[in-house]
Amino acid sequence: MRALMLELLAWIAARPRTYDETMRAWRTSCPRMPIWEDATTDGLVEVCSAERGTMSNAVVRLTAAGRAFLAAAHTAATPK
Repeated sequence: MRALMLELLAWIAARPRTYDETMRAWRTSCPRMPIWEDATTDGLVEVCSAERGTMSNAVVRLTAAGRAFLAAAHTAATPK
């Protein structure tokens, strides 16, 4: 599950994502793969209100904790 979390965080970090785009790509009804729910519960991502005021246009971004989680994984994967 950690690999999937890292994939989600890297995907969000790659470029601005809307809530609608994120839900189409990452929401699942499978109780064994609640990666979006885990990321929000763990405070790794946040949904910021959109200028147009609709949830589908809201911006999804990494929190400081999400950036730290991703950076730590990258550092751990870098050969020394």
